[in-house]
Amino acid sequence: MLSHWVWQPFALLFLAVALISMLTVFALQAVSGRVVLFPLAALWFSLGLFCAEMQPAPPTQAQLISYADGLDRKVTGRVIASGLLASTAAGSVDGPANRAARRDESATSVDLEVEAVEDVQPDRARMVPVQGGVRLTLYSRSTEIAPSFQCGELVELSAQLRPPERFFDAGAWDYAGYLLEHGIGATAAIPAGSLRVIESPARPSLTCTLHAIQQWAAGRINVYAASLANRSMPALLQLNAQDAGMLNAMLFGDRTHLDRTLRRGFERTGSFHLFVVSGLHLAVLAGLIFLLARRLRLPQLPSTLLTLALATGYALVTGFGLPVQRALAMTAIFLVARLMSRDRNPLNALGIAVLCLLAAHPRDLFDPSFQMTMLAIVAIAGVAVPLGERTFMPYERGARDLFEIELDHALQPRIAQFRITLRLLGRHAAGLLGRPGIALPATVVRWTLWGCELALVTCVAELFMVLPMAVYFHRITIFAIAANLISIPFVGILLPLVLLTFLCSLVSSWAALVPATFTAALLHLTTWFVTSLGRLHAADVRSPAPSLAAIAIVLAMWAFAIWAVRKQRVLAFAGVAVLLIAAAVVLWPEPPLFHRGALEVTAIDVGQGDSLLVVSPDGKTLLVDAGGPIGGPFATNSQFDIGEEVVSPYLWSRRIRRLDAVALTHAHSDHMGGMPAILRNFQPRELWVGNNPPDAGYRALLAEAKELGIPVRSFHAGDHFAFGATEIEVLSPAAGYHPARAAANDDSLVLDVRYGLASALLEGDAQASSERAMLRADEVRHATLLKAGHHGSLTSSTPQFLAAASPDAAVISVGRRNPFGHPRPEIIAEFAGDHIPLYRTDLMGASSFFLTRDGKVSASTFEAR
Repeated sequence: MLSHWVWQPFALLFLAVALISMLTVFALQAVSGRVVLFPLAALWFSLGLFCAEMQPAPPTQAQLISYADGLDRKVTGRVIASGLLASTAAGSVDGPANRAARRDESATSVDLEVEAVEDVQPDRARMVPVQGGVRLTLYSRSTEIAPSFQCGELVELSAQLRPPERFFDAGAWDYAGYLLEHGIGATAAIPAGSLRVIESPARPSLTCTLHAIQQWAAGRINVYAASLANRSMPALLQLNAQDAGMLNAMLFGDRTHLDRTLRRGFERTGSFHLFVVSGLHLAVLAGLIFLLARRLRLPQLPSTLLTLALATGYALVTGFGLPVQRALAMTAIFLVARLMSRDRNPLNALGIAVLCLLAAHPRDLFDPSFQMTMLAIVAIAGVAVPLGERTFMPYERGARDLFEIELDHALQPRIAQFRITLRLLGRHAAGLLGRPGIALPATVVRWTLWGCELALVTCVAELFMVLPMAVYFHRITIFAIAANLISIPFVGILLPLVLLTFLCSLVSSWAALVPATFTAALLHLTTWFVTSLGRLHAADVRSPAPSLAAIAIVLAMWAFAIWAVRKQRVLAFAGVAVLLIAAAVVLWPEPPLFHRGALEVTAIDVGQGDSLLVVSPDGKTLLVDAGGPIGGPFATNSQFDIGEEVVSPYLWSRRIRRLDAVALTHAHSDHMGGMPAILRNFQPRELWVGNNPPDAGYRALLAEAKELGIPVRSFHAGDHFAFGATEIEVLSPAAGYHPARAAANDDSLVLDVRYGLASALLEGDAQASSERAMLRADEVRHATLLKAGHHGSLTSSTPQFLAAASPDAAVISVGRRNPFGHPRPEIIAEFAGDHIPLYRTDLMGASSFFLTRDGKVSASTFEAR
């Protein structure tokens, strides 16, 4: 970012040349090394800026996006990936997850590299060459066999291309930008049977070959899971489909069949990284290969080359993701340094690997995965290892090769004395237990100290992980240390077992039975432990990101701790204490951001849905609805959780940790779909509801509230109560209202929030019949702000209702390119005719309104910020 706005490539090159010249002069003059550090650091900085400036930006795919206008177009392209889960937001309107949720359907994704798109003109249509990527969601009946497509196949389809959905809210994830980074500029959803293969690849590309190998390898685990040999075993020792999905994710990076519920349990305990391909897995595999090669008495050079070759092949098969690239680079540097008999300093290896990777892809510096990997290694190499070296790690090394007495002379006196003590204990044990007892004390000591080392590394790493977990995931993983202390050793054993199971399965399922049995037992034990921790309410504590000032303080504390643990004992203890204080700084609750002395109503951009944040002048918080996928109550099963991905990040951006109340206007999915995540993340003190039919989704929501201990209050017209410095009056539904069997718009809970002369009338999806009932009851008064009913449809905002409310401003919560044509032109014209300023979340993003006691209103939109 700095390189883009401040520097130009020519200036950076000129600066680099000048610095190199200065360093050359310093070297010739034998200037002090400390003085040379300054121009050397400036040189690295300028070269980094140059790399960042020269890295090509992702293509904008403007030509492809110009065709993403909702028209049916013929598209041809080559398959570049298939079998992906449709678990991300491809659009709040007619997105793949939503569409599949509206019927008894399953969905899968296919990525295409587009070759041509149909250009439709009034007098003709022709195929024009276009470059770009499209992510297709293929939906089919769950009873049907979903077709499979091979990487490299040329396919043809007819679809309505759409740009990926963007939610214009503070804190919301830029899904469209993420897809663009991965070469995807548009999305579409079509029936699986409408994708036609028109040409098979004559010679598959390297990418397709590796993808095919990955799918084949993952398929072998699935084949074993379905085999007679596996099914003949007891459930505890049997690999089921869920287990196969976990093992494929852990060994081959194939997350297609990774169970979402199980994944959530590992995320809540901060141990999910153990069950997807990461640097840990590649490091364990490389260590096993090198150890086996040396056990087979291969010389050091062939062992190193074999390890690097097999590790590189494994990294390619897993998809060659960033964590694996980093681990491979560090492994290569470490092994080459070992081969050259160089000091294998882990921080130096980390530094060289980071510099190489960042020189090639400077933007990775801002990738959360990259930052967390680097932080973990800095924590281990910068703090944990020095602490261990100052305490128990020399004793662990001293317990090795115990009866090679000549080694004692090269050790510190205290370690030599420790070895003598262990030998004496061993002789006493041998007298009681026989010859095997002579090594027992040393073995017990080594295993105990290995456990201490694991505990130290885990604790220090988790103290460093507090900051990125709060910044990127808004999660406080209270049980992360306990989960990782158990999981890491298990995974260290599990990974070789899974690899052995896979290799044996290439022979036959019966040949894989023994290692697979141990694999299943260990996997079930690990998942039981982690998921049991994850079910505890205390495991799922969510938190806003700390302020920039707090982040700067934490970074300074880390730097001090890394320096202090290498100094005298008092400073080392101070460094440890500072790490604990740094974690407390991250988690220290900061006051929420709100405007004192004004009633705030913010329409959060949730696409085609509703979610309003109401903040009283004294800071009481109320969330009205939480958005969700369209398509009726059953669409709440959508894979994309808008409450988790959109509404919660916005609330956290306001530093809100707990809501005073959450109100559900009615039980349609575009209002209720994100509500369970809000209840879990913000533990509101109350849940407000109206009169809703007890369908499955609504009952599930009430059950969630009961489980979380959240009181539920039911309101109807005539109820009136104080909410902080405001007064709230309920206008609908009427006391005698009886809902239909299915949720309906007229079930909407309509609230009138008043502060002095100002008022906010929040209609939900109330339609004309509800508006007439409120008018007959003489409940509608002048409103400073109106949240228009039902997304600006013709069924709401009747002229009589608008005349009675006569709002000073109005806002419509509506999705971009929605299939209903909301807001309707007639409604827009009606507001314009009454000279009512109209705000729309599809055009302006999140829109905040500030109502003062004297009845005035001001607005701020995401678009204008």
